[in-house]
Amino acid sequence: MTLTTRTRPGARTPSLGAFSALAAVAALSTATGHARLAAQEEAAERFAEFVAVHAPVVALTKVKIIDGTGGPSREDMAIVIEDGRIAAIGPTAEVAAGLGNARVVDLGGHTVIPGLVGLHNHSYYTGGDGRAAQLSFSGSRLYLASGVTTIRTTGARAPYEELNLKAAIDAGRSIGPRMFTTGPYLTGEEGSQSMAHLDGAEEARRLVRYWAEEGVSWFKAYTWISREELGAAIEEAHRHGVKVTAHLCSVGYREAVALGIDNLEHGLFANSEYHPGKQPDDCPSGFRTGYAHLDVGSEEVQATFRDMIENDVAMTSTLAVYEISVPGRDPIDPRVYEMLAPEIAEEVRERAEFIRSATLDSGIGIHPDVYRKALEYEYAFVQAGGTLAAGVDPTGYGAAPPGLGDQANFELLLEAGFTPVEVVQIMSANGARVLGMDDLGTIEVGKLADLVVLEGDPEADGHIRDTRMVFKGGIGWDAPMLMESVRGIVGIR
Repeated sequence: MTLTTRTRPGARTPSLGAFSALAAVAALSTATGHARLAAQEEAAERFAEFVAVHAPVVALTKVKIIDGTGGPSREDMAIVIEDGRIAAIGPTAEVAAGLGNARVVDLGGHTVIPGLVGLHNHSYYTGGDGRAAQLSFSGSRLYLASGVTTIRTTGARAPYEELNLKAAIDAGRSIGPRMFTTGPYLTGEEGSQSMAHLDGAEEARRLVRYWAEEGVSWFKAYTWISREELGAAIEEAHRHGVKVTAHLCSVGYREAVALGIDNLEHGLFANSEYHPGKQPDDCPSGFRTGYAHLDVGSEEVQATFRDMIENDVAMTSTLAVYEISVPGRDPIDPRVYEMLAPEIAEEVRERAEFIRSATLDSGIGIHPDVYRKALEYEYAFVQAGGTLAAGVDPTGYGAAPPGLGDQANFELLLEAGFTPVEVVQIMSANGARVLGMDDLGTIEVGKLADLVVLEGDPEADGHIRDTRMVFKGGIGWDAPMLMESVRGIVGIR
């Protein structure tokens, strides 16, 4: 199958020099594509027991498509995959006539959405009573099995382990999503022992320079960083072609945007700038508790949104990691306890039941009114024209682990007021846009075949929990088998 292109009316004809440059770019792209396909073949051969579909040409027929563009869903469609990319899309009856020797997979009763792009998806996990572990084996498999085909780690406890895991996945030696890795957390005098505690702008520049040269593509600033340190980190990162996001408190969102930040994490939960009496470079304790009655239509809030939108700064939603700490909510998804190592599952269950059963005036966890305001804040940001992406952040006490927490975000964003079509766009296309990945995030001809096959209909069911196959670069992985391979070990391996 071939794709044709046309020169738009009025377009200038490239010079011979431009043709040479274009040829060089095309050659590099072709070489990269060949390397990618070779790595996919290596992974499919090495881990054949987890591969559900692998053929030169694959046709997924009779599916409902929610394509990630924001357009309406389409019924009884076919998607043709060739050389790791989407080669054709159309009504099943029309596409079926030209399939030839394609491997046809009848998926009546299923929905296909783009592979999810997790923008706050650590390679480690914290849970129970202060546990923390790198999940280079179980976490990467659980992400992929849950439909997450691309992640940005958004803060590393072990940057070299992340870089090596990325290399192994890219080469087909490990199973997992494609990775955008981050350097160590950049914070001030306070913070955990796994973070880089900065002491001024020069130290920020030195650390950023080192890790940028080691190969990370993002940095994450953390709660207690100062404006001086954050500005220096951003300036040095940009000098090396690397970007910066942040979980803030000491610095407000508008201040961070003025310094050149590329992305901001956690929505309302990490923006202290609306706290009365907020002092420069200070993180006011308990600032969120006063947000229950925040007016998201106020000039103060809208000014934040305008600054972010005008400077193309996206917001990352991480509702799942906060929702687990809200009293009075539904019980935690039972799959969480099934996937966690038994000892960790017991600790997480005990903490979850303690928080969920707490009275609303107990001061335990996050007050439901504050949580609802956070939902309202994210919805208002998008209504104002902002770009919202999403990720799980598998931290806290551990009831939102890799992948499963991403799936929970779908339900929570519906609760915030978004439609299923809008949520798919937030969780796929918007994340790809933030990462600068033009060939990911939507189901369109020519893009990489990163697809999630769901049993049922998310628009009717209100969830995306039932993953059956996950295509990454054209290889269809058996999602239930991948989940089974890490059952009972998540949190320790």
